[in-house]
Amino acid sequence: MNRINAYLIILSSFVLCTTACKSKKVITDVGPPLEKLDLAYQPLEKALLWKIEKDDIEHDSYLFGTIHMIDREDYFLPPGTETAIKSTEQMVFEIDMDDMQNIGAQMGMLSKAMMKNGTTLKDLLSDEEYEIVSNHFKEKGLPLMMLERIKPMFLSAMVDIDMSDFSMGGNDGSIVSYEMEFYEKAQKNNMEVEGLETMDYQMSIFDSIPYESQADMLLESITSESTDEMMDALVESYKAQDIESLVESIDEDESMENYGDMLLKNRNMNWIPEIGMQMKEGPTFFAVGAGHLAGKDGVIHLLRESGYKLTPITKENAIKQI
Repeated sequence: MNRINAYLIILSSFVLCTTACKSKKVITDVGPPLEKLDLAYQPLEKALLWKIEKDDIEHDSYLFGTIHMIDREDYFLPPGTETAIKSTEQMVFEIDMDDMQNIGAQMGMLSKAMMKNGTTLKDLLSDEEYEIVSNHFKEKGLPLMMLERIKPMFLSAMVDIDMSDFSMGGNDGSIVSYEMEFYEKAQKNNMEVEGLETMDYQMSIFDSIPYESQADMLLESITSESTDEMMDALVESYKAQDIESLVESIDEDESMENYGDMLLKNRNMNWIPEIGMQMKEGPTFFAVGAGHLAGKDGVIHLLRESGYKLTPITKENAIKQI
């Protein structure tokens, strides 16, 4: 498998999850309303792994909050994760990871990562701004001429990552993808693999954000002195399994406040009936970005409003709950 193709597939979920977790702009096109209970939001316990139960479904399923890319030295699996995976029959990601093995899907992904109508980054930035971006990627060993037509939001996710750092296909790199690690476990356990949404849908969201806005965010991600601090805070919250704090850390980034509903809230709402259908098919291990879990519009609260019981799996209760 071409590593750049797979890298871009991971980046699509990475960008959608980590660049926006709130919005003051209301987007109402989220499909039919869900039938739900009127529950007050309660802050979540510190846990990445959650058991999902429902009265009319005999078997248990599990929900895991990932961070799409992390330093290998920070990678860990909470107690009970391996047991939860082995107790389920299928694994469901944000997108179907089997598509990464399909050459046609890979090429389609690459084409959709490109800006339309021949637009290039040079068209979106001033000469001075373009030079700043160009010099940054040159230092990373990625000449900008290779990336000219890629949508700026993808480039934003690549700002602090070298391709040689990314662990994939047996390459013991310094960057790990939870999705790739879980996908390998699913293959070893002969599990079915599915997605909550399609790559085409994810890519259509990128096209809903003006290229000029994306270019501004790219420049900000390179020049902002707070970017590294924000990412450090996000990783520390993740390692502490503090998904409430993790979302708060992401919320401090104001560059995406007009697009948070589009990138996060609406997708969470769309996932709830999909999760229900997958659970009815059989015991399922769901792995989605941890930024989707917390908050009143997060997946955990939305599932609880829809009649599901969610229990955090911690070191203390892992043996009893699984």
